[in-house]
Amino acid sequence: SGAKTFMADFEDSNAPTWDNLIGGQGNLFDAIRRQVDFVTPEGKAYKLKDQTATLIVRPRGWHLDEAHVTLDGEPISGSLFDFALFLFHNGQELLARGSGPYFYLPKLENHIEARLWNLVIDHCETQLKLPRGSVKVTVLIETLLGAFEMDEILYELREHIVGLNCGRWDYIFSYIRTFQTDASRVLPERGQVTMGSGFLKAYSQLLIKTCHRRGAFAMGGMAAQIPIKNDPEANEAAMAKVRIDKEREASNGHDGTWVAHPGLVPIAMEIFDKHMPEANQLGNLRPDVEVSAEDLIRPQQGTITEAGVRLNMNIGLEYIGAWFSGNGCVPIHNLMEDAATAEISR
Repeated sequence: SGAKTFMADFEDSNAPTWDNLIGGQGNLFDAIRRQVDFVTPEGKAYKLKDQTATLIVRPRGWHLDEAHVTLDGEPISGSLFDFALFLFHNGQELLARGSGPYFYLPKLENHIEARLWNLVIDHCETQLKLPRGSVKVTVLIETLLGAFEMDEILYELREHIVGLNCGRWDYIFSYIRTFQTDASRVLPERGQVTMGSGFLKAYSQLLIKTCHRRGAFAMGGMAAQIPIKNDPEANEAAMAKVRIDKEREASNGHDGTWVAHPGLVPIAMEIFDKHMPEANQLGNLRPDVEVSAEDLIRPQQGTITEAGVRLNMNIGLEYIGAWFSGNGCVPIHNLMEDAATAEISR
């Protein structure tokens, strides 16, 4: 696709069936060792290219258990299961191949959870005889509480962290969940909740300023659009939204971004290459940004319509149906929906 990194996801875009979890770990084991190939019944062959994107793995958050594995009769942490299984089997191999074990850590609420991750990582490096600091992580800031502790999260993981990421979709859900009983902070329908205003603009700009002050990378959020092959006009409108989103991120000072579909990579690369001719924008310290606590919780203005409510219901039901069938990443209405985007709809 031309992307510089690829995130293998055991979290929001994965329905955590045993087959998905173990099959996914097996696929990563094979991919790292360049043992992945596939031939269709029609005889079309697929295999890895000589040059591949850097692999990053996202384990589940601290709030999720792995019911298939128990300790003293209790389910173990899904975070520990995903993280440790991957690191045990692949940590040394990745280092031997000139890469390393790289992770995205989701759903952190505060610096205490970051400290716990740091203890886990240090322990695993010692037990697996990995060089200290060889495990690298990027933390998703996708909870309202986490946005208030970005400095502290960076500090607690200082030997391992390389950056923070704007996990926008779960951040919106976290806002909704946190203020669910406050009528003054009810958000408009999801199509009107954008990164260009309100609490989302404040938190994304604060993330850039915080990261660059500490020498960490500030990653932009995911564009959920997917190419629309059978409707050129609709496809053009969807790609225009992606361009607006990535232009905003790059011009604001982000050092990189996410897309949900490989077809969007050229758009994102073109825009970031234009705004970021160097490897990053760490020199953009954003002294102009002043964000208050009130800014971080200021709701966006808009409307709630019957059509918007019906759309939420449709997306929620379609996604849950697919999730129970073992698919956690589902194209619905020309957007790639995962647990984060579906949570907003419910």
